[in-house]
Amino acid sequence: MDLGMAGKWALVCGASKGLGLGCVQALAGEGANVLMVARGAEALQASAAALRQRVGAGVQVLAVAADITTAEGRAAVFAERADFDIVVTNAGGPPMGSFRDWDRTAWIKAVDANMLTPIELIKATIDGMLARGFGRVVNITSSAVKAPIDVLGLSNGARSGLTGFVAGLARNPQIAAKGVTINNLLPGKFDTDRLAGLMQGMVKQSGKTVDEVRAAQAAPIPAKRFGTPAEFGAVCAFLCSQQAAYLTGQNILLDGGAYPGTF
Repeated sequence: MDLGMAGKWALVCGASKGLGLGCVQALAGEGANVLMVARGAEALQASAAALRQRVGAGVQVLAVAADITTAEGRAAVFAERADFDIVVTNAGGPPMGSFRDWDRTAWIKAVDANMLTPIELIKATIDGMLARGFGRVVNITSSAVKAPIDVLGLSNGARSGLTGFVAGLARNPQIAAKGVTINNLLPGKFDTDRLAGLMQGMVKQSGKTVDEVRAAQAAPIPAKRFGTPAEFGAVCAFLCSQQAAYLTGQNILLDGGAYPGTF
C-alpha cells in the first residue's frame, strides 16, 4: 500500500530512541523526509546516521539537538526548517510519585511539556498545512488518558488537558474540511527506556527483581507482552497517510488489549 507521503516533510520529536524513533523510521521508510529532534545530541546523531544508511539518498534526514519543550528549542528547529506536512509531538513523561509531593513548579513543568508544547508546535505549522491542503498531526500521549494511573498524576492531568484541546481543534471545520487531521496515539506498555525507568522505581518500592517486575507488568496484558517501537511507528505512519484523511479527533489506544472498557 502506498501511503502517499513520499517527498513530504515530517517533524518528529523525541526521535532519537523509543516510540519517537519507531515513528521516524516508519515515516522515512515510506519516503517522507524527516527532521528528527531530541535533547541528547550523541544519541540523536547516531540514530540519524543509522536512518540515513537505512533509507538511502532518496530521503532527506535532518537532525536538531534541542529541547522542544522550550521556546529556544523550538526556534532552533524552525530555523532549520519552517514548514512541515506531518508533525509528531512527543515529550518525555513526567516522573511518577504522589500528588502530595508535587508543587506548582512540578505541575507547570508537566503541563508545559505535555500540553503546551504540542499546542505550540501545532500553532507553528498548521497554517502551512492548511494552505497546502494536507496536514497530519499525531500527538503521542498515553493510555493513562483513558485509564489513569495513580502514580502518574502529572501525566494524567497534563495529557488529558491536551486531549481536550485536540478534541475541539480537530473538529473545527476550518481545519477538518481542508485536509488536515489531528489525532492522538495512546501507548500502553512498550519496551522503551521510559518503561524501564518506571520499572526501576517499582523495583525500589517493591524489593522485587527487574525480571519479576517485568513479568508482573506483562501478565495483565491480553497480548502477554510489551509492544515494540516498530509496531507503534507503523500505526503512526498510517495516521499520517493519505488513506487516513477521514480519521480525525480520535484517541487511538495501542495497549495489547489491556484497557478493559467497551469504549
